[in-house]
Amino acid sequence: MVNKADIFWFKENFAKDITPHLADTPFDLDMVVAIACQESGSMWSEMRKANPPLPLNTIVSLCVGDTLDEDKGRKAFPRTKDELVAWKDGDKMFEIARAALLAMSEHVSGYGFAKTNKRKFCHGFGVFQYDLQFFKEDPKYFLEKKYETFEGTRDHCISELLSAVSKIDLDGKKSITDSEFCKVAIVYNTGSYKPIKGLKQGHFDGEKFYGENIADYLRMSRTVALPGHVPVLTPPASGTSSLPAPTPVTATGAKYIVDTKISTLRIRSEPQVSTPPTKNVIGELPDGHPVQAVGETATNGFLHIQTSLNGALLDGYVSTKFIRKEADPAPIPVLEPITAPVAGAPQAVYMPIKSGTVIRRTAEAGAHSLNEAGAPSRTGTTPDELRAGIAAIIDWLGVDKEDHVRYQPTKKKTFCNIYAHDFCKLAGVYLPRVWWTDKALMKIAQGEDVAPLYADTIDEQRANDLFRWLRDFGMSFGWRQTGTLTKLQDEVNFGAIGLIIAQRKVDGLSGHVVMVVPETTEEKARRNAGGEVIAPLQSQAGATNFRYGTGKLDWWKDERFSNSAFWIHA
Repeated sequence: MVNKADIFWFKENFAKDITPHLADTPFDLDMVVAIACQESGSMWSEMRKANPPLPLNTIVSLCVGDTLDEDKGRKAFPRTKDELVAWKDGDKMFEIARAALLAMSEHVSGYGFAKTNKRKFCHGFGVFQYDLQFFKEDPKYFLEKKYETFEGTRDHCISELLSAVSKIDLDGKKSITDSEFCKVAIVYNTGSYKPIKGLKQGHFDGEKFYGENIADYLRMSRTVALPGHVPVLTPPASGTSSLPAPTPVTATGAKYIVDTKISTLRIRSEPQVSTPPTKNVIGELPDGHPVQAVGETATNGFLHIQTSLNGALLDGYVSTKFIRKEADPAPIPVLEPITAPVAGAPQAVYMPIKSGTVIRRTAEAGAHSLNEAGAPSRTGTTPDELRAGIAAIIDWLGVDKEDHVRYQPTKKKTFCNIYAHDFCKLAGVYLPRVWWTDKALMKIAQGEDVAPLYADTIDEQRANDLFRWLRDFGMSFGWRQTGTLTKLQDEVNFGAIGLIIAQRKVDGLSGHVVMVVPETTEEKARRNAGGEVIAPLQSQAGATNFRYGTGKLDWWKDERFSNSAFWIHA
């Protein structure tokens, strides 16, 4: 698989030949690099390391791949040598495709079979791979070997990408999001895009679909910059993901302040109260929070607004009864999490463990964190590495194993908070099992050193406590909210840590927290016909324990809960 060093090499050699040609397109360099990584990266990433070095134009000319000699499920022309040579100039094309395969096989491992099977030939041509199925309609491109020059393969790629844009109604946009580009890339590969499938479409390589590979390469490319340039995303430290900056507020209307004096203010997806009342709630705002009008006209007593809450862009409708116009408006701040400890601020705390004591999954849960040997962690910086770490954590915790008594529900208790804590701790993210008491926090604020003492300076944290902790302290420990399930699942799919948490109306009763986890080949989130995630892939301890599942739809909107939120951490 292409790595970040390969991407740097590609940008170093070809960025100057790509960037000027994207001026009047919605694409940027990283998007085109992602296509190159997916289409021919397995070839140029190896050829660039040849000893003695290969000339750059030779590497470009040898970016041909895949092989055909018999019908192995391929439906497109040509399925066999005989089918190709039967077409006009097909004999010439076979000789070109056969020679290209042999030349490439001299420098790329895994193609030694080409020498002995004389019916083998290539069907993918160029750095950005143009398939031989188009030989019938565009024979000159192949017969004249336009793919052997970077200019020829680049121009064709950009043309095909622009054509794909028009097929998914993105025409006229001066720029597109990374998510939108992945859709364009899927069309580039397959000719169409089915929203309900998300990224799981296009060529399947045995592990991932084309769309998933493009998303990974694009995210990796965003963290790679040439000297003198700043990467779009900060390169992540080992064991962390690279989160994009929070989405800013774009509304330009009048500014208002939430003014309820009684509770939070619900933001709804439509200008009306739903049945049940929580069904169309997409967020809740604290009293005094600023919002910006999208339009000036209210509908049914609801105003369309945008705001940012703990880094999450929230876009919806609020009742005009509970907002007042701001006399001296200022831009709504878009907060970003703190990624390093702040001197003088409360630091992470754990329940002290007596020397020699081992806290195991097979024992009943208490205030202590696990310390068993052999626990996995989240390592690496690529999406593949991070996802593998998370999968190992899920498997090791084995929340559904009966002998893992730590997580098994009883008649009176469930342990969602403990599972979430254990999950996050192994992933290198702080979500407290115990936290400082108010008395301890006052002493810390005064600069005193405070020892963790159970029921004196620290208390256990249940789901309701964690909801408040995330609200009050989460951003100081790298957490931030996100506004939609789609954004939450997308970032988790890149290897970030995500959760959904709901606060119970009755504080003495259990709230709930679940981990949102990366999709796999077998396990998937639920999406609607428009492609938006309506039920992310979750992992939980609760009344029912499961490693992977989508749970009850919108469970966090149940009338039992007073508030809920989606949180992510790099």
